[in-house]
Amino acid sequence: MGEKAAMAMIWAAALGVIAVLVAIMLYILARGLPAVNWGFLTEVPRNMGRDGGVSSPIVGTLAVTLVAVAIAIPFGIGTAFFLAEYTREGFVTRAIRFCAEALAGIPSIVYGLFGFIFFVMYLGLGWSLLSGGLTLAIMILPTLIRTSEEAILAVPLAYREVSYSLGGTKWQTITRVVFPSAIRGIANGAVLSVGRCVAETAAVVLTAGSALRMPSSLLSPARTMAVHFYTLASEGISMEKAFGTAALLIILIFLINVVANTLVNRFISKNR
Repeated sequence: MGEKAAMAMIWAAALGVIAVLVAIMLYILARGLPAVNWGFLTEVPRNMGRDGGVSSPIVGTLAVTLVAVAIAIPFGIGTAFFLAEYTREGFVTRAIRFCAEALAGIPSIVYGLFGFIFFVMYLGLGWSLLSGGLTLAIMILPTLIRTSEEAILAVPLAYREVSYSLGGTKWQTITRVVFPSAIRGIANGAVLSVGRCVAETAAVVLTAGSALRMPSSLLSPARTMAVHFYTLASEGISMEKAFGTAALLIILIFLINVVANTLVNRFISKNR
């Protein structure tokens, strides 16, 4: 009887979470999709965002996210393999894990303040896509490290032993056995990190700026879609444009998940 009650509570909690998620998505899409048209996608915001579209925020979002991911993914996955495969449990590994967990708990506004002081002011990069991307890269590193390490440690030890018994080297075992087996967990961490980059506001507005014009280089200031949505909604500039931007954010994150899962499934099918 107790087991059935527990299962019922678990199912109710899971269905409740799904219901809340679906309700939020349907509400935003219902309010936002009517505002989305070709002009909204291709025009630059005008009149503080009351008119025009979101072409420059879309470019800013993609550019900042690509910079952050291009920097953070190699360092994050490399650190995870170092912790899981190349070191024994000791002071160094415990210190790295402690630092990663501590960094994961820091509010994003603190990352933004650090990025503003170090990248914008000290290094002289100014409010730019590069400053924003570097700040976001530091912010998502803890997530990438912890999720990747857990995925690597979940690979059975027998896989490694079989590879070594067949004459495989450490590098061959990691690249041909461990990595393909852990790719799904690593990809999930990467997708979570990308989603955080796309949705971030506080850290971006302090480092990338909030310019409405189309960025011309990595040193140009830019406004991301999340910052654009926040500005339109909080200042009451245009709720119609705000909901349209929010709907595009949901669609963008959904597409990122679909593309990532498709690429991972193809990679796994090729390496079986």
